[in-house]
Amino acid sequence: MKLVEFDYELPKELIAQFPTEKRDNSGLMVLNRANKTIGHRKFFNITECLSQNDVLVMNNTKVIPARLVGKKSTGAVIEVFLLEKKSEKTWAALLKPAKRVRQDTEIFFSDELQARVISREDDDKWEIELIYEGDFNRVLDKTGNIPLPPYIERNLTDEQVKKLDFERYQTVYAENPGSVAAPTAGLHFTPEILRALREKNIETLTVSLNVGLGTFRPVRSENILEHKMDREYYEIPAETAEKLIKTKKEGKNIVAVGTTTVRTLETAFKNSENNPVLSGWSGLFIYPGYKFKIIDKLITNFHLPKSTLLMLVSAFAGKEFVFEAYSEAIKKNYRFYSYGDCMFIN
Repeated sequence: MKLVEFDYELPKELIAQFPTEKRDNSGLMVLNRANKTIGHRKFFNITECLSQNDVLVMNNTKVIPARLVGKKSTGAVIEVFLLEKKSEKTWAALLKPAKRVRQDTEIFFSDELQARVISREDDDKWEIELIYEGDFNRVLDKTGNIPLPPYIERNLTDEQVKKLDFERYQTVYAENPGSVAAPTAGLHFTPEILRALREKNIETLTVSLNVGLGTFRPVRSENILEHKMDREYYEIPAETAEKLIKTKKEGKNIVAVGTTTVRTLETAFKNSENNPVLSGWSGLFIYPGYKFKIIDKLITNFHLPKSTLLMLVSAFAGKEFVFEAYSEAIKKNYRFYSYGDCMFIN
């Protein structure tokens, strides 16, 4: 299966640079897999697309301000992108420019936070020690920046925009800090929509997967089967697992909010429908040909060309149908990627 098969052309102006004024005012493309129809709504219509026969599962991970900009003692600027917590004060991280650092390089971010480079892990990742006192999340909130994807262009000195990103690049139900990218399908939900779902007796459940490099690392192999996903840690509450098992037995639909939720559940239930693995590491790579074990419907954003996320959606809805939908989305000026519009696939 060739990487070029998952490529498409996107006009740059369709890459959303900012979220819609209201979360639920984003566009919602509705795909029906059975009859291959494409409909067009707004996200605030999502409650009309769902029934009591549907159970929504959301990733309640919380994005940390993982993008740190500091300086070496020489004054050279180094950007540190935190990826994965290894121990209390050690992290796997991306460093840029990597050629300016080596073992024991010290990087100063603020009076409250510094780092020391421990070693290089592989071509991309380094292990670093963070040096701080007190509560880490407080220090990071004060010093770090929200780790927006590179296609969202930002001036890090614009405090008003920085405040907007701190609020909007986060789901309203985020609880567990640890992600370096948002589970973007969830960005469209509002407290009002969650309340409307409850009033309609549509159950919502949560899982947690710390979104890391596995979600957004680009595929570099021309043959996609040679791509290896980076692992990401997940946890599923026992109560959620019990309700999911009951949901399947009752013949109801499990609706995954986002691709990270898909990979969490498909990893957990990989070997048994009645005895899932409630925590661990997911390195699951889903591409066309994959047989889904537990997911019945999907809410997801529009994804980058050649990305593992686009491959997952193509596996779920069929590559030809997905590319037809993307083509129509471009014609109708849907907004793409993290701050963009989304689709509901049933």
